[in-house]
Amino acid sequence: MIGIFKTNIGSLEERQQMIQAIASSFPVGSCHVDLDDCDKVLRIADLQVEENIIIEFVQKQGFECAVLE
Repeated sequence: MIGIFKTNIGSLEERQQMIQAIASSFPVGSCHVDLDDCDKVLRIADLQVEENIIIEFVQKQGFECAVLE
């Protein structure tokens, strides 16, 4: 499954920290945050957990996160 989320991750440093945190906490294929997109889209490939778990995890890291519709 591919998870696509709207976030407020705004810097290269925040992006790198969030990607590392997700990759070390969940079994995922790849993870990317598009800082050029207005929705700061977080895309997770091969997501093997429920989307709400990722949303809660990202929010606990201090960022906004919601499923992009």
